[in-house]
Formats: sequence, structure tokens, C-alpha cells
Amino acid sequence: MRVLLLICCCLALGLEMNAQVITYDNAKKKAQKSFDDAQMAVREYRMLDAIDLLKDAVRQEPGFTDAYGQMVITYVELKKYKEAIINFETLKSLDSPSIRPALLAYSKALAGEGRFADALTAVTIYSQTGKTRSEKAEALIRTYTFAAKAAAKPVPFKPKNLGDSVNSKDPEYFPSLTIDGRMLVFTRRVNSKNEDFYVSEKDDSLGWMPAYSIGAPVNSANNEGAQNVSLDGNMLVFTGCDFPGGRGSCDIYYTIRTEEGLWVDPMNLGSPINTRAWESQPSLSADKQTLYFARETQDAGSDIFMSKMQPNGKWGYPERLDSNINTTGREATPFIHPDNQTLYFSSNGHQGFGDMDIFVSRRQPDGSWGPAVNLGYPINTADEDASLIVAADGKTAYFASDRSDSRGQLDLYSFELYPEVRPLKTLYVSGFVYDAKTQKRLIANIETYDLSTGQVAATIRTDKVGNFMAPLPTGKDYAFSVNRKGYLFYSDNFSLKNVSPDSSFYREIALQPLDTSAVLVLHNIFFDTRQFALKTGSELELNRLVALLRENPTVTIEISGHTDNIGNTKDNVLLSERRAQAVVKYLVDKGIAAERLQAKGYGETKPVADNMTAAGRAENRRTELKILTL
Repeated sequence: MRVLLLICCCLALGLEMNAQVITYDNAKKKAQKSFDDAQMAVREYRMLDAIDLLKDAVRQEPGFTDAYGQMVITYVELKKYKEAIINFETLKSLDSPSIRPALLAYSKALAGEGRFADALTAVTIYSQTGKTRSEKAEALIRTYTFAAKAAAKPVPFKPKNLGDSVNSKDPEYFPSLTIDGRMLVFTRRVNSKNEDFYVSEKDDSLGWMPAYSIGAPVNSANNEGAQNVSLDGNMLVFTGCDFPGGRGSCDIYYTIRTEEGLWVDPMNLGSPINTRAWESQPSLSADKQTLYFARETQDAGSDIFMSKMQPNGKWGYPERLDSNINTTGREATPFIHPDNQTLYFSSNGHQGFGDMDIFVSRRQPDGSWGPAVNLGYPINTADEDASLIVAADGKTAYFASDRSDSRGQLDLYSFELYPEVRPLKTLYVSGFVYDAKTQKRLIANIETYDLSTGQVAATIRTDKVGNFMAPLPTGKDYAFSVNRKGYLFYSDNFSLKNVSPDSSFYREIALQPLDTSAVLVLHNIFFDTRQFALKTGSELELNRLVALLRENPTVTIEISGHTDNIGNTKDNVLLSERRAQAVVKYLVDKGIAAERLQAKGYGETKPVADNMTAAGRAENRRTELKILTL
């Protein structure tokens, strides 16, 4: 219908022509034939054929205004804006009074070239010279008013093609990256027909290595696309359309990578994620506990939803994100950064530059999403801009584009995101969990908490051989806990407020079975220097200890305090005992029977490190738990 209306507009050019110009009615028969064939090509979406036929028409009749008007519209459909502008200027020189039907297309061509102020002028003329109100023109006036002002202050943007190792003559799009930045997974439309997944791995000295197909059973004769690789590289969620056994036109699937590095047969995520509607473009949170995706619904077009993993290992009922994200327009391509606080997405419902634009929103302290911020021009343009991701470093962004240095069609590019719209740089701690006695690898639950708020930053489960990778956004202090039933928990903490950008953390974590020889250092119980009052932030560890004692009601324990060798020996013993007593009091106040608890202060008598160094003294200042009886 839209194409037919555009053609009608062009034919209307002839209504106002004077005798000095060529219209369809007075054009040569051969020119009329070429014009008629061009109209048919447009109806059949053969735009390049239409352009060739229109060029033939103006060769037959150099002043053929209808043909020039249709070329303006057709070039805009092809996003060849410079050519559209040239043809409009020719049309204007031939017959200035009858250019109005092509003004809307001309304004889009100007916007496509970044000339938003000129585009605003063109669409304003169209609106003011019409006999009836045009809602489409009014919408464009609002868009170009915003765009002209925003584009006057362009944001930094220097995209770099990822090169021949990644890009090919075929389209590449939907980039996805592991947290270490070494594994890039993307969609390639092979021979411009079948969508498959490809992988490129990064070498420190050579850069991105030649991409290879992810292979069967993930790649198939069906189209697989819009994928997201988990940050540890061991899970892939993706979109499959018209798959056998699918619930709707497009569903979300997942596959897991085995210890041998092989991917298992993809599985449909099932209800309630997938419905009879269109579900696509999944994005996993760093801890794999939240899934963001786009869903088309009858009541609101395409919106962004999220689902949380339930304790039973199943996905919960999806919730539509709030109005700061979703609008009456179309929202798509969500990407949750590894910091789990910054969401990038595309929308044509928020104020933008024309088509879909990329926006960023930040999670608020109450869990809601903040206002959507347009990334600005020239990251966003008058065309569709979508599916941007940002690496864990917080500044390297990846996207797909068909720029002038493309190897064929869409290519993958990277660029440095300007500071105002960056997420938090996110480091990670990796390693494995094992039994302290048998050395056997263990499956365990891992949690990281923001010490300042007590909020869970990530919840992770190790793989079958105990391996884990947990995100740690910079700028905060974290408590780190590893838990498995039948074992003492393990605790640690990470301060990332003033950390080196190249910092890395690795832990081989030995969990101690519950027996009378088990001793645990409580790393997340805090006191001020020479004080014995518990500091804020200690509650996380203490509540975990309460839970342990409740789960094991016959266990009795000793809480012991230890100091370094600075100060008077007697004072150190007294200080350590009062600190132990403070912990015991907290446990009793939480309902743990006092007869199950003993407090003991050892002062400086049991060092575990050299008191001659600051690091050693810090290790010696500790609170310990020792199991007395089971």
C-alpha cells in the first residue's frame, strides 16, 4: 500500500505541469513504457530494476518530471540518499511548482545524509503547502526538530571494521562476546540465504582470528540468528524461526557447551518464555539468572520483557519492562551489560533521529529502569540503528553496519563508546571449587553482594566440574560466598573501588566438610581499628552463619578473634575476645541458642602470616569459626 501511494504521488506531478515540461501524458511511448515497467518493478520490490527503467525513461525524455519524482522516492527506499537529492534538485530545476509530492522523500534523503536542519525545512514546506493536515509530516517535523538540535553537537564516533578474519562478502550481524573479550559469536547469512553462527577467537598479538562455523548440531538447514553467548562462553541462547515443534513464528532456544567443547542439541526454552507470539533477540545477564528478550504482542507491538530463573531451575513468567523502556512504538535488541545495571536497546518510540535508534537506561536503586538516553548522532542516524553490545571493559562497543569499507553487505565494527553512556567496567573472578579432603571437584552455589547496599550482584552455579566465572563491576566492594550443603561456606571479599584496570582474580576454593576439624575464616566480618563494634556490611556474613547453624541444629562452634602484634599483648587479647563476643551476641539475638556458641580471644598468639608486612598483619587480623561438635 505504501509503495502504491508513493507512485500515486509521483503521477500527481503531471496534474500541475505546464506545456514546457514533459509529463506522462505527453511523453514518448517508449518513455511511457519504461515508466510503466518501473512502476511494476516497484510493486514487486525490484527497486534496482526500477531505477534502471526510470533512467531509460529520462534518456528518452530528459525533462520527464514524473520519472525524476519516482527516482527520488525509489532511491530513498534503497537508502541511496545522495542520488535521491541529485534527482530532486533536477526535478526542482525542471518544474519548481510541482515538487511538493516528492518533498517528504527528499526530506528523508536529507536526514539520511545528516542534514537534519535542511530536512526540517523541506518537510515544513510540505506541511504548510498542503490543503489537509498530514500527521506523517507533523511527526517528521518533531523528529527533525530534535535531530537538528542534537546533531549540532555530534558525539565521538570512529568505527573500525573488524577485518577480513571476521567479515566476508556475506552479511555479518548480531555480535556477542564473552566477558574475557576473547570469544566473538555472530550471525552470518551464508550466501545471503541461510543464517548460521560463526566464532572468532582473539589472539593477544594477532587480533581476531579467522572465523569458523559453530557447526552442527547448532547450525542447521534452518535459520538460526539473534544469538547471545553467556559470559563464560558455555551457553548460547538464540532465535529459531519456524523450527519443527516451535510454539510460534519465532522462539528462543538454548544450547550448552560440554567439557569437551562440543555444543549439545539446541532445546526450546518452552513456556512461559515462548508463546504463539514472536519471541526473539535474547540477552542473558552475567550470572545467567535473568533473560531479556523482545516479544511482539497484539496490544503493544514489540516490547522488551525479562524473566528470572526460579529456585526450581525454570524460567519465571516474563514481565514487560517499565515505561522508561517500552513505549507505544517498537522496542527491540536488548543487551544487558556484564555490570547487570546498564541496558542498551533499540526503539522508534522514544525521541530519535528517524527510524530505530539505540538507547541506554540504567538500573535504579529500587530496581526500576532510569530514563532512556539516546546515544546521539552519528551513532544513531535517520536509518535503523540497533543491536549494539558493549564489552566488559565498559568502553568498546560492537555493532553491524554497511559502511563504505564493508567487505560485502553488513559487517561487524567496533568503536570506543564515549564516557557519558558507558557502563561500569566489569572484571571477574574465576576458578573452581573442590572438597578440601578428597580434592574432588564440587558443584556449588556462588553469590556476590554489594557490601554498601547488601543487594545481590550475581548468583552463579558452578558447572559439573566446579568451574565458575563471576562478574565484578568496578567501583564497589563485594562480599563473595560459596555454598554447598554439608560443607562450611567459603567467604572472600573484593574491593574494586581503586583497582587496576588490568586486575584479574582467580580462586581455587576448598570447601570443608562439616566435621570437628573444620575451621573457617570469616572474611566479611568487619571492625574499625582497635574497636569491637560490628561494622555495617558484616550482616551478610553473619546471616549466612545463622543459616548454617539453623540447617545443622546439633552443631556447636567456637568463634575466635585474632589480632596482629601491634600494640600491647594483653590489650590485643581483650580486643580479640570482645570481637568474638560481639559475633556471638549477634547470633544469639538471631535465635541461635547460647549453649551452642563459645567466644574466645587469642590476640596475637596464633598468626597465620608474617607480622613484618602490612599484608601479613591484615591476614592475622581475623575472625574464625571452628566446629566443636556435630
